[in-house]
Amino acid sequence: MNLEHFKKLFAIDCSDKIEKKDNGTTKLNYLSWTYAWAEVKKNYPNAKYEILKFDNLPYVYDEKTGYMVFTKVEIEGIEHEMWLPVMDSANKAMKNEPYEYYVKKYNYQTQEYEKIKKEVQAATMFDINKTIMRCLTKNLAMFGLGLYIYAGEDLPEDVEKEEKKNAQKTNKTVQKNSDNKNVQKKEILIQDVQKDRIKELYTPDEIKKLLIKLSKPKLSDLTLLEASNAIKAKVEAKNEGNSGN
Repeated sequence: MNLEHFKKLFAIDCSDKIEKKDNGTTKLNYLSWTYAWAEVKKNYPNAKYEILKFDNLPYVYDEKTGYMVFTKVEIEGIEHEMWLPVMDSANKAMKNEPYEYYVKKYNYQTQEYEKIKKEVQAATMFDINKTIMRCLTKNLAMFGLGLYIYAGEDLPEDVEKEEKKNAQKTNKTVQKNSDNKNVQKKEILIQDVQKDRIKELYTPDEIKKLLIKLSKPKLSDLTLLEASNAIKAKVEAKNEGNSGN
């Protein structure tokens, strides 16, 4: 497979076939394996893929790290392999038994970090099957198809880092006000990362309605708590809508 073949697949516009996964903190784009394989076969009818097996099982399992699946694709005599761990919606490795872990979440009201307990469910064959097909799609991306979709998405968004940055800004504001007893403590305004998140979640008309409801002339006048509540409400509404479909 020469560079011209790569350019041919890389040039295919997949934008209207991109699906999105958003669990409230992590946003990832991915391509349906059915579309990806159809596009490859249309351009290269002799293309073939293989799901690698180990003792007749389509995965490797390790008690400490979890499940890993592997695929191999051949196009025009060139082979590329790909591997992918079986993960839940929070991008945590799934194992053969449920397990718990803790995350730190910043509480804007108490201005302190809280430990939140979360659980990863045991992997099922359905989870393994989904991961195999996602692995195939990434494998095809190595030949150029939709490769740009995966740019910067190998790791989930570092939400904790953003929250830490916001926390530092918050603490500086609180410290400055507390140092001067004659200065009344001011409300902390919306942070840039929250402003961007609201613009992603809300349409312009919805933002106008939100501002009217909160009696604020513009988005930058929202308090940090108001912004946090608005984001939380929208994400919960989206999740309820998705679960109802």
